[in-house]
Amino acid sequence: MSGIEQSTARTGGEAYTLKKTVVMVGMMGAGKTAVGRALAARLHVPFLDSDAEIESAANMTIPEIFARDGEPFFRKKETQVIGRLLDEAKGVLSTGGGAFLSETNRRMISEKGVSVWLKADLSTLWNRVRHRDTRPLLRTDDPRTTLRELYDARVPLYSEADLAVISDSDTAIETMVDRVIEALKTRPDVLEQA
Repeated sequence: MSGIEQSTARTGGEAYTLKKTVVMVGMMGAGKTAVGRALAARLHVPFLDSDAEIESAANMTIPEIFARDGEPFFRKKETQVIGRLLDEAKGVLSTGGGAFLSETNRRMISEKGVSVWLKADLSTLWNRVRHRDTRPLLRTDDPRTTLRELYDARVPLYSEADLAVISDSDTAIETMVDRVIEALKTRPDVLEQA
């Protein structure tokens, strides 16, 4: 699909045309991948995951990249991958929790797509990530305190997202998708009812 092609999909009896890539941003555990994948399925557009693309290109996991090359190297590759994915077919792109911290990434996402912040509170995030050891930034002596520090530092930057949608523990993924679509409908430059 070229940059000017659009994708039309029916959801809930309504048809929509996706004109720009929807970029899911937010903290680890906010639901970017799960909600993004379900949103892409509902809109019949490709689902892309910047972390998965980085892992595939490097033939290493994110924790392995962090351990071998460090976070600055990873962030540079992340920006390159996000730029490439935004230039490809319109769809739904899930990004890593730190991707939106970069001013370059925020500007690029806003120019070529639309950012949707899945806004989850700290307790929801902790409940979702505490039993996983795949988060390199939480491999500390006190991961809950680390998560709180990351949350406090990142929320002001996430608040710069084009749209925000509440993500909580009590809401099913399909209902989250409904919330995201309602938010996207406020942006006719992104999602237009056909």
